[in-house]
Amino acid sequence: MRMYDVIKKKRDGGRLSREEIRDFIDGYVAGRIPDYQAAALCMAIYFRGMDAEETTELTLAIRDSGETLHFDGIDGLRVDKHSTGGVGDKTSLIVAPLVASLGVKVAKMSGRGLGHTGGTVDKLEAIRGFRTDLSVEEFQEIVNRTGLAIVGQSRDLAPADKLLYALRDVTATVDSIPLIASSIMGKKLAADDDGIVLDVKTGSGAFMKSQEEALELARTMVEIGRRAGKRMCALITDMDKPLGCAIGNSLEVIEAIETLRGCGPDDLTQLSVALAARMLVLAGKGNYEDCEAAVRENLANGEGLRVLAEMVRAQGGDERWIYDPSLFPQARWLERVRAPHSGVITAVDAEGYGTASLILGAGRSTKDEAIDPAAGIRLLKRVGDTVESGETVAILYTDTRPWALSAAARKLLASTLIGGEKPPERTLILAVVE
Repeated sequence: MRMYDVIKKKRDGGRLSREEIRDFIDGYVAGRIPDYQAAALCMAIYFRGMDAEETTELTLAIRDSGETLHFDGIDGLRVDKHSTGGVGDKTSLIVAPLVASLGVKVAKMSGRGLGHTGGTVDKLEAIRGFRTDLSVEEFQEIVNRTGLAIVGQSRDLAPADKLLYALRDVTATVDSIPLIASSIMGKKLAADDDGIVLDVKTGSGAFMKSQEEALELARTMVEIGRRAGKRMCALITDMDKPLGCAIGNSLEVIEAIETLRGCGPDDLTQLSVALAARMLVLAGKGNYEDCEAAVRENLANGEGLRVLAEMVRAQGGDERWIYDPSLFPQARWLERVRAPHSGVITAVDAEGYGTASLILGAGRSTKDEAIDPAAGIRLLKRVGDTVESGETVAILYTDTRPWALSAAARKLLASTLIGGEKPPERTLILAVVE
């Protein structure tokens, strides 16, 4: 196979064969195909797309690019949850402990930040000492003991996805349905979960800007999982505004802790409860209403927070930070962003908010860039809130880029529309695909 011919074929709208897809993935992982050719093919796929069979073959090639895990040592059903990425989305830190507290194992492999969205691994590594590089044996032991472990993607698990994930992040080829679906499902199928709940975001802060695109992606992934024998469900959720009030790694962990204490933002709590309940349904714990009631009970009684602390301790982190978030290091520099005039916040560009946090150091512009765990944004005013001229609408934080505060403030204000009338309430969960 000559990579030039494969790129040209897809660029011109052709359909790639199973052999061409397998040769590309195998060659890229082995280092025979350079980044620039892989990026060219990703861009061709971005513009030309893939049909269902091509997407499935790409998914299976990614799955088979490394080892596949079989957690025979973990007792009971295992259910996972995955989000397609959004701004302020820290639901995994809430959902996974809640589900584990109700007797369902969560052996979760998570990714790092991608574009303007954050990654669960980056958030957890903001906790002092927390390890995400466990061996399979450690992983299984912790899941059996606490019900939950969250680790980074193993180097040997779907290595093609890890390589493509980083490449897409810096080549503007993230928001492509075949590439997103194969990336997510490739590594999910390489793990040994019985069921998967997908949170497919749509709106200004999501990779899928329209609900129709989000539904197409959800249906594609649910069908891939179903064909592989997995129990599947997907929620289409709104990302036209950030989820919760915190954007940035330490700030989001702290907000997740507040939510597990029962005092988190309403939208974050609502979505976390819905995702956890769907996971319990897939695990056979009852109908949706009963599962939702059980989740809310463990949100109120602190059982979810207890499991999070146990996981943090088991993975080498300082569990005191979970019970006392003031222990998280504070950013050395901050800036208050003030409303330029009075009115009502009628809309925001969630991606613009994510970009502002990236400017502060909370995300990556290149695949090797370090993250500032203390950087981010705390929103004091959100869509629908009334503001007075000069009132603080957000606080920006950075521990490494004081020179970036003004640029981030300008970006946040440019992404905030202040008008005269309160906007209508938006539905958070737009659809369910089963």
